[in-house]
Amino acid sequence: MDDYSSEVAEERCIPLNMKKELETKYTPSQFEDKIYQMWETAGYFKPEVNPKGKPFTIMMPPPNVTGVLHIGHALVLTIQDTIVRFRRMQGRNSLWLPGMDHAGIATQTVVKKKLDKEGINYRTLGREKFIEEAWQWKKEHGGVIIEQTRKMGASCDWTREKFTLDDDLSQAVTEAFIELYQQGLIYRGNYIVNFCPKCATAISDDEVEHIPTKTKLYFFKYDKNFPITIATTRPETKLGDTAVAVNPKDKRYKKFVGKEFAINLDGVKRKIKIISDRAVDMGFGTGALGVTPAHSMTDWLMAEENHLEKPKIIDEHGRMTAEAGKKYQDLKVLEAQRKIVAYLKGKGLLEKEEEIEHNLAVCYRCGGAIEPLPSLQWFVKVKPLAGKAREAVEKGEIQIIPKRFEKIYFHWLDNIRDWCISRQLWWGHRLPVWYRQSECKVQSAKCKINDDDIYVGIKPPKDPENWRQDEDVLDTWFSSALWPFSTLGWPDKNSPDFKKFYPTDVLETAYDILFFWVARMIMFGLYFTNEVPFKEVYIHGLIRDEHGRKMSKSLGNVLNPLDLIKDFGTDALRFSLVTGASPGKDINFSLDKIKGSRNFINKIWNASRFVMMNFSFHRHSEEQGDEESLDYKDYLDLAGSPDVLSGFRTELRNLGKLGMTEEAEKLKGFNKFKKEIADYLENFKFSLAGEKLRDYFWHDFCDLTIESVKRKAKSEKNKTKKQALNKYLLYLLTEQLKLLHPFIPFITEELWQMIWQKLGIKKEPLIITRWPR
Repeated sequence: MDDYSSEVAEERCIPLNMKKELETKYTPSQFEDKIYQMWETAGYFKPEVNPKGKPFTIMMPPPNVTGVLHIGHALVLTIQDTIVRFRRMQGRNSLWLPGMDHAGIATQTVVKKKLDKEGINYRTLGREKFIEEAWQWKKEHGGVIIEQTRKMGASCDWTREKFTLDDDLSQAVTEAFIELYQQGLIYRGNYIVNFCPKCATAISDDEVEHIPTKTKLYFFKYDKNFPITIATTRPETKLGDTAVAVNPKDKRYKKFVGKEFAINLDGVKRKIKIISDRAVDMGFGTGALGVTPAHSMTDWLMAEENHLEKPKIIDEHGRMTAEAGKKYQDLKVLEAQRKIVAYLKGKGLLEKEEEIEHNLAVCYRCGGAIEPLPSLQWFVKVKPLAGKAREAVEKGEIQIIPKRFEKIYFHWLDNIRDWCISRQLWWGHRLPVWYRQSECKVQSAKCKINDDDIYVGIKPPKDPENWRQDEDVLDTWFSSALWPFSTLGWPDKNSPDFKKFYPTDVLETAYDILFFWVARMIMFGLYFTNEVPFKEVYIHGLIRDEHGRKMSKSLGNVLNPLDLIKDFGTDALRFSLVTGASPGKDINFSLDKIKGSRNFINKIWNASRFVMMNFSFHRHSEEQGDEESLDYKDYLDLAGSPDVLSGFRTELRNLGKLGMTEEAEKLKGFNKFKKEIADYLENFKFSLAGEKLRDYFWHDFCDLTIESVKRKAKSEKNKTKKQALNKYLLYLLTEQLKLLHPFIPFITEELWQMIWQKLGIKKEPLIITRWPR
């Protein structure tokens, strides 16, 4: 027994259920909470249970503080817990570190809605009071998902739990920002960004989702004197056009390239230059693209190359600006669209309309339409960081599993743009930036803030009365990018946890946040620690319904993990998830599948109950004289007790000498099977391992082995052989409980404890028992 403290050795042996016999039916709710409480209270989730073991570290992707457990979380927790339980049983000094993300946009939205219901305008309330309200909300309602995580059996070290707004993590965020700024990798600029009017903040490229949507494509001319017909889905943005782009190979427009035409679009007078660009699709619309520099990422780049003006006609509230003309100023975007279409029809400029399907850009947080627009924001220069992140995977320092995702990872890094990291929110890490007080409150072409008027530091300037701090906070993903090392004590590289557990071993996540989170952690890890943040990235797919459809409330196919746990038990849910989790592939999940897993759990319970009822293996005493009793010392040897060096295992190795050739061959095959399962787990083949274990237990052990032993025990008169049969059966049962434990921890722990209680032996729980040899 590898006790981490002699004082707590006795505490490692905690009886769970002193009933004499197993119930006829396995009822998960009777055991799961009790077992989990025992594990956590005894400290079995801490890496210190194996102090001499080689460190193994895995970080829990921090769920949002506003979140509740969904089926995707359940899959993540199941896979990660399977990994860490396996490593713990191998004797590794295993740390699974949990935590929560402050979820800037989501939390601010929730608290704002709460205040709205109370008749309080959050702007009137002010920043400091609003933040107090947010912390109070977190205290009362936040973190529900953490308690739900426990229901999944997650054996993470709760004593090391982190929150991204903890003081130490906030300090790490500030120091990271300052270092990047001082090295010229963070800068302030007025560039086009993705802006969400609904959330009232800028968001990064990776936070934009594209939803297939039916819309109209309008074909029209700016005015009757303009020679080219353009096509667009957003006619209201044409009030901000300064060019029309055509493909240089398009013979239809070759004679116009380089020319300028004066237009008057419902009172808005502009000069439209005809430019050529290879990116223009000659087959879409008319092959002529109206260039709106301030409201399209592509058009912004064209304007930069062709020195075009960039009039901003839509503001951060989703309304038209003065640059859109007096007739349109202050109108909502859709109102402006209806008005301009009516104008075009009235003037005979609208040639036709077509219904098409196109990808609508929406905010992944709220689902609101995104407005690309120029805004003064803070950015990270990503390309200098991306090169090393690419190299780490190319050289094999980080392995992405499955390997096919490397191509996607490389493509993203090769085409990466600077990362907008400022958010117009109050909840989050406030920028450690101060501006010298002046009449220039907002930078513009006429009013510029010089570098000398910007101060970046941990503390305010010495004359704070002459400075004002930036109102913005950092993108939530900035703090998340530091997660693998800030949680371990960085920037203090002498922190005991940082020295022992960094770099981490495995990062397990879904493919949909490969760019959001994984790539950024690699970039920041390499930059700030000069080491990769993890050695392997295991990517799982998304969970879909039995028909392969995405789960959504509108389809009515959402499955609540807590309801499934209530109906079927945690082990059944876990097993049904993990046996479908092939690397990188989506999982079709159904109630039939979890019912099948429940049947397997019941099979384990009933088979174990049969073994314990039909073969007496209580502690042997001479008074009992029970010929079928397992010898107490022999059973101690079965479990690997250090005070017995021979006996049970020796006897099993000598089955052939007793003429029990069938059992001897079966044990040889079982030993190979144990190694096979370990190899599957080492190589992230969880589904295959789970399926093999189920097939072996159900068909080989239950259908064949138990039935064979039953027949032979009835007719066998040789006492030695009869006892050997009993020991053989119990050995196979207990070894399979060990193999199954990482997948279905609750029932295996309960049965393991029951066996030792019947023997009257205080034995360490299965969670910290060694993996089968």
